[in-house]
Amino acid sequence: MNSTVVRTLLVRGMLAGLVAGIPALIFAYLVGEGPVDAAIAFESAHSHHEAGGEELVGRSLQSTAGLATGVLVYGVAVGGIAALAFCFALGRIGRFGARATAALTAVAAFGAGYLVPMLKYPANPPAVGNPDTLDKRTALFFLMIALSVLLTTAAVLLGRRLAGRLGNWNASVAAGAAFLAVLTVAMVFLPSGENVPEGFPATDLWEFRLAAIGVQAVLWTAFGLFFGYLAERVLEPKPTGQRVSTLAA
Repeated sequence: MNSTVVRTLLVRGMLAGLVAGIPALIFAYLVGEGPVDAAIAFESAHSHHEAGGEELVGRSLQSTAGLATGVLVYGVAVGGIAALAFCFALGRIGRFGARATAALTAVAAFGAGYLVPMLKYPANPPAVGNPDTLDKRTALFFLMIALSVLLTTAAVLLGRRLAGRLGNWNASVAAGAAFLAVLTVAMVFLPSGENVPEGFPATDLWEFRLAAIGVQAVLWTAFGLFFGYLAERVLEPKPTGQRVSTLAA
């Protein structure tokens, strides 16, 4: 794949990420803002600090323009990264077309880049947790993302290497078992990142975490579908004569 095609797919991946961010934004606003408001109310009710003046950014602005900026910028960024991963995966994970490869890339990005790390370090509402441990928890979460992506890549490469001797099914099972074994060991030995204050409503926490997973699921589903369409138009363009002959008929 030449650099011009990679550049084109990168741009289209960023565009697809931006478009995918729109339904994710709607989902986050409708489903995720309720648990966030509940967390802020809990923090306000249990805070022992006196108010230090008005907030620089009001809650209404945070839940609208701020949320939109964060989700859409995130969509553009991860869309570009996923497009590069698509360029690497195309033709290396089987005889899949552009749409199927885009779908598999989106599934892998959602699973390895978010769902697996969240099993160890689940999301907390913004107002929940000790701010003094924020840097440590953020570093641990990104470490888990990097580890999950590396293990996923290694499992795919291992499955391909074993396929010639064991067959595709047995090689996939062996690679998956190795992935789960190493991941389990890593999760056991990595430090815990749980930092939920005592007395915080379990229902609100559960709803926020489900909403966080839902936002990612919506984003990656929309990205896989739209980017697959855009990538197919780049990599598998229909001959110009096909439309002419159809009209002539």
